[in-house]
Amino acid sequence: MSGFVEKPQPVQVPGLIHLHTGKVRDLYRDEAGRLVMVASDRTSAFDWVLPTDIPGKGKILTQLSLWWFERLADLVPNHVVSTEVPAGAPADWEGRTLICRNLRMLPVECVARGYLTGSGLVEYDQQRTVCGITLPEGLVDGSELPAPIFTPALKAEVGEHDENVPYEEVARRVGAETAAQLRQTTLAVYGRARDIARERGIILADTKFEFGLDEDGETLVIGDEVLTPDSSRFWPADEWEPGRAQASFDKQFIRDWLKSPESGWDPKSETPPPALPEAIIEQSRARYVEAYERLAGLAWG
Repeated sequence: MSGFVEKPQPVQVPGLIHLHTGKVRDLYRDEAGRLVMVASDRTSAFDWVLPTDIPGKGKILTQLSLWWFERLADLVPNHVVSTEVPAGAPADWEGRTLICRNLRMLPVECVARGYLTGSGLVEYDQQRTVCGITLPEGLVDGSELPAPIFTPALKAEVGEHDENVPYEEVARRVGAETAAQLRQTTLAVYGRARDIARERGIILADTKFEFGLDEDGETLVIGDEVLTPDSSRFWPADEWEPGRAQASFDKQFIRDWLKSPESGWDPKSETPPPALPEAIIEQSRARYVEAYERLAGLAWG
């Protein structure tokens, strides 16, 4: 069992129809039929949406995604139509709202890995593979891979684990041509982002993207969020040391606290996770802010 510790009630806005409350984002449809995506300050870990918000997180995710969308536009179109806040919406939607075109979202989490860690490391330790891709002997936690790999997963409902699958399963689900396009685009975007991050002293260890098809049913469009601390593992390059867990700018910090004796919680249990202490909230927010400032080269707030 997992999911929301306390599922929030959606904000009602005239002219908007609430569609879905996700782990982080609330989705609406406006009168023109467009998707309205609002990033909250919620955070999730171990398939639970935690009871504690990280102040300002939704704005950071939204603004960083917009920054990346600009730098990826020649590789793949994105779903953003406008950042204008709908009339009648709460003031705190400013900076965290995207008006997006409707896409037929593909049921695949498109993951690119340039380094070995997380669920990839678990599979590698057991089988010397990740999503069926054979890797060399001798790799450890944090090792750079010989070349980036495409390691897709099937999307799960809130509270369920995404399921890592081999490429052949993606081809079976979405067709060989679309699967090939997903792999090629995912690795191209990862390569561009990895190089940009590296120039700023950050290692992009892995990341995940979501894609949909435009109204023509053929054009691949990137949606949701891109290259944020929620969807990526960012490591400070000057602290990278294979063979151990890496310092990070992402929510690994929160995961580590939840697994610690201090939290008193077992992630494998069915008991909801505890609230985060103020110190963990502040340190987590500082990591999100630093990731934004180092990547975008702009002061936050």
